Amino acid sequence: MKRKDLFKKPILLLTLMCSLVMVFASCSNEETETNTNTNNNDETTLATFVTGPKATMSSSNNSPTRTSMDYTSGDFYWEPGDYIYVKDDNNAWQKSTNAPESKEASFRFKVPGKFTDHTSYEVYYPGKDGNKDKVTIPTTQTQTAPNDTKHIGVAGDCGTATANKVGNAQVFSFKLDHQAAILVFQPFTTNAVLQSCMLTKVEVSADNDIAATYTLTSSGLTGSGSGQMIELTTKGSDTYADGFPMTTSTANIATNGAYMVIKPGTHILKVRYWLKDKVSGIEGTITKVLTSFNYEKNKFYDVKSNLNVRSYSGDRYFMWDAKKQYWTGWEWKNNLPDGQPTTSTQANSPNYAKSASDNRWYNVITGNYAVNKAGFTCKDMPNVNEMVWYAEKGDPHSDTQELWTVMGHLYKGGMWIKKKANISGFNANKTPDNKDLRKIKEDTDRSYTDISSTPLSAAEASQYFYLPAMGNYLEGRLNGIGYVGSYWSSSIYPDTGKYKFFSYMFWFTPSRIKIVGTSRGYGFWTRPFE
Repeated sequence: MKRKDLFKKPILLLTLMCSLVMVFASCSNEETETNTNTNNNDETTLATFVTGPKATMSSSNNSPTRTSMDYTSGDFYWEPGDYIYVKDDNNAWQKSTNAPESKEASFRFKVPGKFTDHTSYEVYYPGKDGNKDKVTIPTTQTQTAPNDTKHIGVAGDCGTATANKVGNAQVFSFKLDHQAAILVFQPFTTNAVLQSCMLTKVEVSADNDIAATYTLTSSGLTGSGSGQMIELTTKGSDTYADGFPMTTSTANIATNGAYMVIKPGTHILKVRYWLKDKVSGIEGTITKVLTSFNYEKNKFYDVKSNLNVRSYSGDRYFMWDAKKQYWTGWEWKNNLPDGQPTTSTQANSPNYAKSASDNRWYNVITGNYAVNKAGFTCKDMPNVNEMVWYAEKGDPHSDTQELWTVMGHLYKGGMWIKKKANISGFNANKTPDNKDLRKIKEDTDRSYTDISSTPLSAAEASQYFYLPAMGNYLEGRLNGIGYVGSYWSSSIYPDTGKYKFFSYMFWFTPSRIKIVGTSRGYGFWTRPFE
């Protein structure tokens, strides 16, 4: 994470994760520019609360804070619909009678009430949808164009200030201190498949509240709420009707910069970037987890994320414990006629192993696992007992949105499962019901439908691993990719009769997991689980 001080040039860099911290320009100059847009209010009956001149970058800490900003220059602006609140001498809330009618670098707010007893008063800006000292940071926020901050006032940007009297007139000058924090997302990618996609939204979940209705005070936002997730939609009209482009290979605020308001505090954040392929219509997510960090008020944090989506190898499909992968000699990347199919819509290829004389054929061992077990490509896969523990006690979460690529195509769909270190009682030698399925043949499959579809929280994410729905090959055809996950175990099916050439597998769809013995002639994507 990097920090940019808006009052100094050049930019100073301090790394933490892939984020840049920038300080809000925090105050206005005591000297003020007069704005003539006063909505014809009588200055003799209304107190004037003035926030200062056009912001300039300097080390004197005198740039004004307002409700939108120019990222490059550090200039801040008031926007139409911005009102302030002040308590008068009777301790009554007073709302300014006027608001800017256009984007303004300076503004003279007219406030009714009596302001003669003191030389200073507290000013509250609760955001566009706030009231008095109540601020709402909504769980849904919308930005309609890249690098556009007009929405942050609606999204909960807020501030307080002490307004000091200027001369003998009923004029008070104030320096607004922002009480929210802002995340500035700048995703980029070097993946050619993703560069044709559009950023449609950014979803942030936290281990504590980041969105709710809070009380605005000079020391910060007080109170708590249940809003632990914020969804920022990044769509507008015309050029941006489908989202912001993902065309850059480095961070570029002008191309897809997106701003999200959050409650300050120490948070673990999980960020899900939603991308849509305009050609295929596939829309899904790429997930990044940011470690615990203190997001301070009056600052914004530039989150630069390389969305190099998980890219899986198409050369990991094997018949059970075969010495060579399913398509050795006919791999997809060789672009051979009748080579490896890369989509479920392609016809089958005849160039797969058909007998044990081919080293792509499955291991033909039979009998009891205590004597015979996987010795080649499946030897490091979980055994059948371990797979039962993962399915039954691993709190599986279906994820139908996480994007990944294989063999030059974009897919989504998979399963999150607890790592064995986080599964209480995990035992490779016994199932949770105290059986050793390596030696005992059961008459029915073990099937599980208690599958959560709720995304993992930021705090949970590190406790789980991900299995993509890689489908499978059968008789030279690719089946179920993006929907079905099929993974070999290291365990044979303990049968010496009809099913002697079966082995156990871990099979899933979004709503079901099965631990079942099946023909070793399938080509399953094979890798260790964790």
